[in-house]
Amino acid sequence: MLGKANQLAPAVTLKGYAHAAISAVNGVAQFCRHKPLGAAGGFIIVVMVAVALLAPVVAPYGARELIIDENGKTPVFESPGSTYLMGTDRVGRDVFSRIIYGARVSLYVGFGAVAIGVTGFFILGVVSAYAGGWFDLVVQRLVDAKSALPGLVIALAIVAVLGSSLNNVILAIIIGLAPTVVRTVRSQVLSLKEMDYILAARAIGASSWRIIFRHIAPNCIAIYLVIGTYYLGLAIITESSLSFLGVGAPPDVPSWGGMLTTAAAQHVTTAPWLGIFPGLAIFIVVLGFNLLGDALRDVMDPRLRRGR
Repeated sequence: MLGKANQLAPAVTLKGYAHAAISAVNGVAQFCRHKPLGAAGGFIIVVMVAVALLAPVVAPYGARELIIDENGKTPVFESPGSTYLMGTDRVGRDVFSRIIYGARVSLYVGFGAVAIGVTGFFILGVVSAYAGGWFDLVVQRLVDAKSALPGLVIALAIVAVLGSSLNNVILAIIIGLAPTVVRTVRSQVLSLKEMDYILAARAIGASSWRIIFRHIAPNCIAIYLVIGTYYLGLAIITESSLSFLGVGAPPDVPSWGGMLTTAAAQHVTTAPWLGIFPGLAIFIVVLGFNLLGDALRDVMDPRLRRGR
């Protein structure tokens, strides 16, 4: 009997995996049917991630590679065409390849800021709202003080002091995330902490940390995902803005904002494609994150589900 049971166990496990996979596919199909714009945004993000990960395969040239044609010359300011899809820049680098490698910079900054900043301030907002008292008062006053200063100004100051690097850009973006994330999560937790199941958990002696991470935080995952998708797009815009102002990514890093800076400063009239294509890439990617974020909010917010 024991041997027969061991033989049945893998079959049951595989059946469970197959059922979970089918359920996931059905969920994605239903999401695409009810939220086509959100599905379009998700498709844009998937394509961007795939292109960034496969940049050495997809890009015809390296990010810093100077092109040498069959005549031994470097094609400078070559217009977009069949040979160079998005033209070349002032030193003979392929713009299309640099935009593909620039997607890696945007993803690194965006996901880095969200993974550290949004997650950290999400936890801070949950703990602050549940704890209340002097701890909540101190956190909210710090958040108010941060709200008094524009996020881009603080980011400029931080990068100017610490130096130009992608990690410093991520740090500057993270600090700018604090007010909105903490306040949004706090408002959600203040309503959840008075629910009957939270009061019941307290009555049976559950610890505060167990209530926070077992009962409250999981019920705020929907708002975490919405905030995360929104700030992914915002982080990309902030990094591009800092690079455009000359304090973001180092000059040798193929950043979309840095490409815009070069185009605006020197070649906006002689080679307009140097600014059009990086700006278009920023627009499409940020639009994709915003479309997906709006769709996730509509799907995961119970109040909006009841209203449909």
